[in-house]
Amino acid sequence: MKIATFNVNGVNGRLSVLMRWLAEAKPDVACLQELKSADEKFPEPAIREAGYHAVWHGQKGWNGVAILARSKAPMEARRGLAGDAGDAHSRYIEAAVEGVLIGCLYLPNGNPAPGPKFDYKLRWFDRFAARAAELLATGLPVVLAGDFNVIPTELDVYKPERWVDDALFRPEVRQAFGDLLAQGWTDAVRALHPGERIYTFWDYFRNAWARNAGLRIDHLLVSPLIVDRLVAADVDRQVRGWEKASDHAPTWIELGDPGRRRVQRRARQ
Repeated sequence: MKIATFNVNGVNGRLSVLMRWLAEAKPDVACLQELKSADEKFPEPAIREAGYHAVWHGQKGWNGVAILARSKAPMEARRGLAGDAGDAHSRYIEAAVEGVLIGCLYLPNGNPAPGPKFDYKLRWFDRFAARAAELLATGLPVVLAGDFNVIPTELDVYKPERWVDDALFRPEVRQAFGDLLAQGWTDAVRALHPGERIYTFWDYFRNAWARNAGLRIDHLLVSPLIVDRLVAADVDRQVRGWEKASDHAPTWIELGDPGRRRVQRRARQ
């Protein structure tokens, strides 16, 4: 089972990129972020034509998350997080696909920090961590996938000294991510590729893509029940070089059948 996360940076404006990637990569599940589309403008007909069913939580011009599934329609379990009735941002959705519960998230950026946006990021992170703990308590196989807007370690960023004061790399955010992992989640990409410099995002500015001046901020966390099913994890970094590309590249994991022994397998070029 191949599960991917992809911040599309505008699902309608970059629909051709999404369709090409789906056709080439053929993920079983694709979690999308930054739809920047109202619910009624979500391109469901094109996605159905590509062979996928979808559930989505849109927002005009901002945010927005979706879960696409190739086998059958994902069964939506939740949209939004508890704990703040006034939070109107479309940043979280859950659905069950083929026996795995998928949580798709777009964690706030938080810049400039310190400030109100950073405070909102930390509050949102707390609410998300509470939901993650609830999911672990169920004992179900769960994958949390999305744009976390967190650079976990210095290994995950080009020239970390330049990011010390950024909301993606501040100690409070890295600690929150560490506390999340301490609940029992496994960072799948890092688990299969320890010590390797891997990026998922390259800014549009300062020729970042050509210089490979990237960040790893798109993550897939897996629950203990399925960590031993991990057989591969990678980034489709070539997508970042396509015309009209998002500033993120799709990141994915592959789960073997239950009971299958974990095998580290490389797909990177």
